[in-house]
Amino acid sequence: MAEHVEISDDLIAVRHHLHQYPELGFKEYETTKFLRDQLTSHGIEVLETPLETGLVAEIKGEKPGPRVVLRADIDGLPIHEHSGLPFSSKNPGVMHGCGHDIHMTGLLAAAFWLSEHRDRIQGTAVILFQPAEETGRGARHVIETGALGKVDALIGTHNTPDHQPGEIAVSRDPMMAGCVSFAVTFHADGTHAGHPDCGTGPIEALASTILSLQTIVSRNISPLRPVVLSITEIHGGDVWNVIPDTAGFLGTVRYFHKDDHKLVVSRFRQVVESTAAAYDITVDIKWDELGAPLVSDAALIGPVAEDLPGYATPVPVITSMGGEDFADFQQLGPLVFASVGSNGRPGHRSIHNPEFVAFDEAIKPTAEFLVNALLRVESELQK
Repeated sequence: MAEHVEISDDLIAVRHHLHQYPELGFKEYETTKFLRDQLTSHGIEVLETPLETGLVAEIKGEKPGPRVVLRADIDGLPIHEHSGLPFSSKNPGVMHGCGHDIHMTGLLAAAFWLSEHRDRIQGTAVILFQPAEETGRGARHVIETGALGKVDALIGTHNTPDHQPGEIAVSRDPMMAGCVSFAVTFHADGTHAGHPDCGTGPIEALASTILSLQTIVSRNISPLRPVVLSITEIHGGDVWNVIPDTAGFLGTVRYFHKDDHKLVVSRFRQVVESTAAAYDITVDIKWDELGAPLVSDAALIGPVAEDLPGYATPVPVITSMGGEDFADFQQLGPLVFASVGSNGRPGHRSIHNPEFVAFDEAIKPTAEFLVNALLRVESELQK
């Protein structure tokens, strides 16, 4: 029998407040204070941890059992909001353009319900409000600080405007891509633009490298295996009549399979280093693996999916090449993840868009997934 969570007007007001006052990653001080006040006012214990922003709370059940984490991310994006919502951001240049305000409010609603129904908890529900998801480093920071302690499983959600509120998607297959950021800097001998023979220019090497990198996916990866390599920033030179001594570019790789990632890394280094050698210059490569592909644990997601029709409309997953650092938590235990519909209307804007809108109606299914998934996962872990 599925559990249902009522969403009060006070919780709607909480969502609107969070949306109005977004903060960037690792700077979510006021957000953290607000969330702490919400939890403590409902008798929920907030733990002391090394985290400067974000927090961990515990709700102990009346029965012994596993420690299962429910997680929501709390940071906003550096975007000027143009959603037209009456509760639009009041912090200039910062927006909850990814729906983290929905995630936070849904987790608060779930936490309030669990606090009132401790007899239903077989173990401990660990409430994690995680900082800095948008940086790709927030989950890693939580892990490195040891803020969670020992846990047995972790449950998370992300809203998707491609589905309507009340629709939820789960899958045994990868739902979101592994994410890499890279930076390449060529080092040469700068010279006067009228005397190129007196130096070694990095601009030509940069241009040749960028073109060659586009063949890694098209000529090395099966067209049936999604991989993206995008160059997103180029820099080099400061004045029109000087060939600079450095030039470089930044970008990202997205993938779903570890062997594809391994191949891309190898070919990337070959292309960059051999091109630099051909131009008689040196090069630095920074390769930062921000997150693995997000895959739910096969043994847990099946039972969780069986319960979905009791409180939501199951829909197919829309696989995303976006990254989600929740995947990093697989170091601590098995993961369960869901995409929760937040808009679904024709012409809606996607996440990370200044006109993105998530509806209040997405709060209830978010909370109900967290509650029902927690209860089911606890039961499965004790079999």
